[in-house]
Amino acid sequence: MAISQKIEARALSADERELVMKSHHPAVQELPDSELADLLKLMRDRRDKAKTQANQRRREMRGKSGPKGVAASKSDEGSQLKVAILAMATRRLNGEAERRRRMAARVSLVETARNALAMRQAREADDTAVNSRRAHHGMRTAANPRAENLVRPMERGRQRKAASVAQAKRDAR
Repeated sequence: MAISQKIEARALSADERELVMKSHHPAVQELPDSELADLLKLMRDRRDKAKTQANQRRREMRGKSGPKGVAASKSDEGSQLKVAILAMATRRLNGEAERRRRMAARVSLVETARNALAMRQAREADDTAVNSRRAHHGMRTAANPRAENLVRPMERGRQRKAASVAQAKRDAR
């Protein structure tokens, strides 16, 4: 449910009202990044404080804790409204911070892609690329460490069989 600025003004103190006004649409986009981060931290602190006070008032109403003031709280609507207003302001600030983060990431991605394209075009212009999968002037063949065997395997087998046949003839005498 949307909460009008008139209701916001009634539920908040003067300094909280000023912080919440900075979280509304035209003002939040004009904030610099550092000020947005500070405002977001301050808004979270205020929201957490208001939430703690609202929980305390609910406990007083149920009779679970003693009254903080002279008498126990009778109603909790004002503190709940304050928590809702501060939570919505925090949500708006989080949305703006996320929007800026995504925009910066998009710009960074485009810049990185342009740099990669420029590097690739420079590499293609230079025909002596060092780091590629193709052979260029700088590559050398690696020598095989095993000595090349000059005898054909078929010839070796023929000689072995001839030697065993000759040995068998000698043994048969």
